Amino acid sequence: MEKIQVAIMMGSKNDMPIVEESVKMLESFGIKNEVKVLSAHRTPKETAAYAEALIGRGVKVVICAAGGSAALSGVVAAHTNLPVIGIPLDSMGFNGLDALLSTIQMPPGVPVAGVGIGKPGAKNAALVAVRILALSDPSLTKKLEDFSREQAEKILKG
Repeated sequence: MEKIQVAIMMGSKNDMPIVEESVKMLESFGIKNEVKVLSAHRTPKETAAYAEALIGRGVKVVICAAGGSAALSGVVAAHTNLPVIGIPLDSMGFNGLDALLSTIQMPPGVPVAGVGIGKPGAKNAALVAVRILALSDPSLTKKLEDFSREQAEKILKG
């Protein structure tokens, strides 16, 4: 059985339409992932326990999607040394700006990589994860090169 390489966490099952963009992108590169609903505020013990167990399970990268105070990515980063990528979500009426600022304003020593708000951010979070994984996987590097070439061709063909 293949090990899960990317853990995707979201604060609410309502975030799934955004998170699906990450899942689709990862699957297009053949990257095994799992999605888990955990909240930094409503399930703090379970969130910490899940994050702390990821390295032992062989997970390499974590993607967290959250809106409002968007504390999920920071809490996860405090409980693991894996790279954590935060996707800010528009959920509280501020067009996601509140979540963006919460995601990227981490104290020194608890890094979280932040991407754009919503679906574009979810796609890019997956691509950042792919790039991290490709550092130690030549076949993934080749897939990334093909992806980039295809993106360029789409633009050039109009």
